[in-house]
Amino acid sequence: MFDLERFVSDCCGVIQESDAKIKIAELVTKAVKSPSDLLGSIGEPTRAGINRIYVSSHLTILNLVWGPEMYLPPHDHRMWAVIGLYGGSEENTFYRREDCGLRKQGVRVLEAKQVVQLGIDAIHSVKNPLLKLTGALHIYGGQFFETPRSEWDPNSLEERPFSVERTVQTFEESNRRVASLALGDGHYFSPLSNNRPKK
Repeated sequence: MFDLERFVSDCCGVIQESDAKIKIAELVTKAVKSPSDLLGSIGEPTRAGINRIYVSSHLTILNLVWGPEMYLPPHDHRMWAVIGLYGGSEENTFYRREDCGLRKQGVRVLEAKQVVQLGIDAIHSVKNPLLKLTGALHIYGGQFFETPRSEWDPNSLEERPFSVERTVQTFEESNRRVASLALGDGHYFSPLSNNRPKK
């Protein structure tokens, strides 16, 4: 059974080490290998949100839940990150900063039980391509909420200061959208679901 307190303690125990990102990735890989065990500890998500598990000056651990077909525009973190999915799907589009703005580099789709490591300079947008909630552990090597960084307008790709308030609002808008949709049986989360929208 997944032990959330032990997970947080283990992350705190390695965060100051030179290979902290690699060790955190190993811990996250173990955490998401059994989604049902993880859900037994953190609870099954029922709505989109940025749920704080642990926050310090050196480490942020979030249980991040994406709403159905939710999209977050390009942004950076200015710290390394480890993302591990325990349910759903997360489509990451990566960008590179150039003199003329952003240039798309590629796309990586994460499924349940998969883990990705992001470097300090990573810029990405995130989309949940499913009609279900997507849940993931997001671990950052710093204070996620107070570190100044950038986001880019989804249409013009104009750079602007990252706004935590605007991001939280995006999650709340997703919840309002879900409330207005008829998504079948009303169960919006399944750790092994691949309920993709019909084209």
